[in-house]
Amino acid sequence: MNCYLRRAAKSAGNKTLCFYGTKSIAKYIILAGMLQLCVASTVAAQGISFAKYSNDFLSIGVGGRALGMGSAYTAVANDVTAGYWNPAGLTGVKFPEIMVMHDQRYSDIVSYNYGAVALPLTKTETVALSAIVLSVSGIPNTLNALINYDGTGVLDPSNRLDYTKITFFSATDVAVIGSYARQLTDNFSYGANVKFIRRSIGSTYGTGIGFDVGALYKPFRNFRLGANLQNVTTTVVAWTTGTTELTTPTLATGAAYDLPIGPVSVVPALDLLFNVDNLGSGATVHLGPLSADVNTGIEVDYKNVIAIRAGYTDVKQFTIGAGIRLPKLEIDYSFARFAYGDALGDTHRISLELILGNSK
Repeated sequence: MNCYLRRAAKSAGNKTLCFYGTKSIAKYIILAGMLQLCVASTVAAQGISFAKYSNDFLSIGVGGRALGMGSAYTAVANDVTAGYWNPAGLTGVKFPEIMVMHDQRYSDIVSYNYGAVALPLTKTETVALSAIVLSVSGIPNTLNALINYDGTGVLDPSNRLDYTKITFFSATDVAVIGSYARQLTDNFSYGANVKFIRRSIGSTYGTGIGFDVGALYKPFRNFRLGANLQNVTTTVVAWTTGTTELTTPTLATGAAYDLPIGPVSVVPALDLLFNVDNLGSGATVHLGPLSADVNTGIEVDYKNVIAIRAGYTDVKQFTIGAGIRLPKLEIDYSFARFAYGDALGDTHRISLELILGNSK
């Protein structure tokens, strides 16, 4: 993979690429996808297998509103977070938007951060740039600290650790996502993502690239259908150890309905996730390598100012949340407890969204 990236840079002559118009952007996304598909086909032909749960940090989710609704957001996404949930939903962004989110989980062992910006180019076209960083620090390395009296190299009751030789390292996963969306008709929009991935564990690291395509359709008023095909050409991550991970495609489909009741708006949402990761009993429904999971959520909004939310995710996790919308600022909070809450701790997520325009 690293050789592929170097060849691509060399062929560009190390010159700055300037994109004139969205047609050029679409052409480069398609070209990059074709090149990445060739790389994936090559490594697959060499007998490299697909990695279960590879790049799983990209499935955590972003945005307090979406996470409070149990991640049932494929058809709901209409803000800057659509660059993650469904790029086609970015056409709902009418003014420049900026969002940041912080998440501490597993008793504050894992730090998860997200930031994104969306910019409407025209009335029908929007671009966005998102970044996700997950990190764990202070991981003890005891490989060189074993005092092995019997020479077996295995820790047993007769052995002990030399604590002065214990070192510490960190693990960090980073993804940068570029998004483009276009509204084709009043009822249909489409979009695409290109994802650049960098993962590191101590001094070992992996680099990769992947693509998503999404669509959003409104068959009639207040009802929306969404689809997001993630890792459409498989996502390739090549490690310095010589290992190459391939992440299989996942199809997220969703439906949502806006039900106005006087000053209150109720939005129930449902997402169905399909993949071929051979998850087995880890999925809600499975048949051989095929599996399906469900995310459900609901939002109750009062005058587009105050909202409360609840949901249930594919990892058997109940979520609740709330949000408040000010003229240019939206603050959203979500809470989740894992099935083993006492051992893993509770998860609190808060996101801030700044809208750089006069929204009605």
